[in-house]
Amino acid sequence: QVQLAESGGGLVQAGGSLRLSCASSGRIDSIATVTWYRQPPGKQREWVGILTAVGGTKFADSVKGRFTISRDNAKITAYLQMNNLKPEDTAVYFCNADIYQGEYRGNYWGQGTQVTVSS
Repeated sequence: QVQLAESGGGLVQAGGSLRLSCASSGRIDSIATVTWYRQPPGKQREWVGILTAVGGTKFADSVKGRFTISRDNAKITAYLQMNNLKPEDTAVYFCNADIYQGEYRGNYWGQGTQVTVSS
């Protein structure tokens, strides 16, 4: 059974950095497209950015230039590097990924990790 698990969240001061991990487990061959979302307190889930299967990236305007997404194929883990964090980045962060098991491609969500940015 495939599972995704985010980690790396926590409390950080404005201007600081965090790196979130999205680790996969199970009988997995590769991780393809990775998308990060976040849900600020009291708000709906919003799209943060995407890393496509071929390595292209795109980010929401609110995080562009501050956040990057990467993927370690050997570890079958994806990352969200967040720099120059702002209080408005406070949210629960979720990863979503397309994962291959042989020729089968499934889409999976992690359970989320809390990021709190203090001013």
